[in-house]
Amino acid sequence: MKKRILPLLLAGCMCLGLAACGQSTEDSSTGKEDTSTATESEVEGGEESQLSGKVTVYMPSPAGLADKIAEAFTEKTGVKVEQFQGTTGEILARLETEAANPVADVVILASWSDGLSMKEDGQIMSYTPTNADKINEGWIDNDSMLFGYSASAVGVIYNTTIYPELDADWADLANSEYADDIAIPDPEKSGACKDFLAGLVTGLDDGEAIMESWADNGLTVPGANAAALESVTTGEKGILIAGVDYNAYSSMADGEPISIYYPASGTVVNPRPAMIMNTAPDVDNAKAFIDFLFSDEVQQMVADAYLLPGRSDIQCENRTNLSDIPQIPTDWDAMMEVASDTAAKLNEICQ
Repeated sequence: MKKRILPLLLAGCMCLGLAACGQSTEDSSTGKEDTSTATESEVEGGEESQLSGKVTVYMPSPAGLADKIAEAFTEKTGVKVEQFQGTTGEILARLETEAANPVADVVILASWSDGLSMKEDGQIMSYTPTNADKINEGWIDNDSMLFGYSASAVGVIYNTTIYPELDADWADLANSEYADDIAIPDPEKSGACKDFLAGLVTGLDDGEAIMESWADNGLTVPGANAAALESVTTGEKGILIAGVDYNAYSSMADGEPISIYYPASGTVVNPRPAMIMNTAPDVDNAKAFIDFLFSDEVQQMVADAYLLPGRSDIQCENRTNLSDIPQIPTDWDAMMEVASDTAAKLNEICQ
């Protein structure tokens, strides 16, 4: 009898043990799933919740876009954005003044070549931003230090009351029919114009001769981008060479009597580099700000402001898209070498 009872007891224990093991496996699995979910939640919101303090950002125009980005970033992260807004020249001058006591965390310029110069001088750090795989080809440098979060191109802006239609190529603007009626932004104040001239003289065989022919045809330099555009909207001049396109689209939307086109021989599309300073007082906030620049939210803001988005999956509905703009072959290293000298020469020959 004892021999029969013992196997039954052992079998019962084994069944209970198996049942217990089965229950333990289910609990363990559920526990892992809960832990994984909690971890994912922490990753999604944890980094933002840990941010605090401020980030100092130097940005070019348009001012309205800069303000919207700053406001949205603060709302999302709680980090206050302290801004300095100015032209590329003004931003670079401020950085030079503050060299002994750095303030800026993030610097955005309207000139890719000036960004490359900052890299060459060892002023910026490497980082891989969120959505880097979606950024337009060539809008991140090889060392991942310059991030083109937006871009502008320059074209020919003309007053439609003076010229109802116009499609002259760059060289044609030296013809006598346009004598003393052409203007250009000051390339030593406008980063976009400076880079265009550098692209013109390095990318077209006769680029430098074209620039000199404009001067011979009465080219004037009214000032930086805004002043140069005003000379055409008011009718003081009929044609603006190398006018920044987003300014033109914005003015056209406001009803100004102007239009814009991109000459057939091509133009320069100038990515606007966002960069993290090596001396950034708030590096974590700076990285978060760079990430935010490539978010869906900001990239749509960029498109709405008539700029070209930095991401290839975002398209514009209110302006010419990147794929439809004819471009001069650009060698940014070669352009960087000649940009400042070419800008100075243009101003000299137009005096």
